[in-house]
Amino acid sequence: MSSELLDALIILEKEKGISREVLIEAIEAALVSAYKRNFNQAQNVRVDLNLGTGTMRVFARKDVVEEVFDSRLEISIDEAKKINPAYEIEDIVELEVTPKDFGRIAAQTAKQVVTQRVREAERGIIYSEFIDREDDIMTGIVQRYDSKFIYVSLGKIEAILPQSEQMPNEVYKPHDRIKVYITKVEKTTKGPQIYVSRTHPGLLKRLFEIEVPEIYDGTVELRSVAREAGDRSKISVSTDYPEVDPVGSCVGPKGSRVQAIVDELKGEKIDIVEWSADPKVFVANALSPSKVLEVIIDEEDKATTVIVPDYQLSLAIGKRGQNARLAAKLTGWKIDIKSETDAREAGIYPLNNDLFFEEEDTSEVTFDLTEDEIE
Repeated sequence: MSSELLDALIILEKEKGISREVLIEAIEAALVSAYKRNFNQAQNVRVDLNLGTGTMRVFARKDVVEEVFDSRLEISIDEAKKINPAYEIEDIVELEVTPKDFGRIAAQTAKQVVTQRVREAERGIIYSEFIDREDDIMTGIVQRYDSKFIYVSLGKIEAILPQSEQMPNEVYKPHDRIKVYITKVEKTTKGPQIYVSRTHPGLLKRLFEIEVPEIYDGTVELRSVAREAGDRSKISVSTDYPEVDPVGSCVGPKGSRVQAIVDELKGEKIDIVEWSADPKVFVANALSPSKVLEVIIDEEDKATTVIVPDYQLSLAIGKRGQNARLAAKLTGWKIDIKSETDAREAGIYPLNNDLFFEEEDTSEVTFDLTEDEIE
């Protein structure tokens, strides 16, 4: 039995990545359980497993006491000294109590417990591996789907892609290879549970880190991301190196870098704008591709009034307000958009310190975001 057991431990250690010490501990625990169950014993025992000789020995552990109240757990000092004169009160005496047919029974009953401990150890290893991958991107293979989830294989484990995290413009089929963003790793009684997303802004950020070496090495910094998954996104980038064009680095030669990301996201449009510490410049950049004439800042309310040419008003607002909404998320500023004509009639353009905005105008579009939406 010893050579077979030793071979099994070596295989499990190599294939499952579980240390031999963990497996031996599991086997010894299983043998203790087998002894107590099969021989109806309630005493405190220890099992010694010797892989070298293939022997399994059971030792009853008893406390040395002055007066014995439970002979299964205690031994008198007089009896202990007969075994070894050096024993004193509160010492522990070990007496071998190995049954004759213990090997056969142990082999049968330990298998289930060992299997369980091995499974637990595997789950622990998988959890340790994936807990470090939270907020990271992985490539998975679609396995199956139901009304609520898409199940994606990440190699050692199957992740869950909830319906709310699926892109509306995508159809997922078994065996499709997709990149997913790991949002949460939970430890459950059935093992690690991994949740992934295709709509999270972090997915877009990680894709740019993969495709753009300048972002990966820190030359270009990706400052913020605003995303409406499957439709359109905006990112802001900056650099401390004057000779580097942060927007051009992300676009790549002939648009190759950004196009690779667009392809991965099944045609999602991506606007890349340059970040600026000046909110006027940043808000104007964020409203790209529309032209901006003026940005009026209200520091107290963290709000802006943006004036655009009349013919650019629809472009600045975007379809269903999308362009302005994404710009507000990207910058963290509230954005009110006014046409040039309406701004002149309201007396706020061109800028004049003696003038201030008094009346409400029906062409004004406001995107008032909560803190959660801005983040």
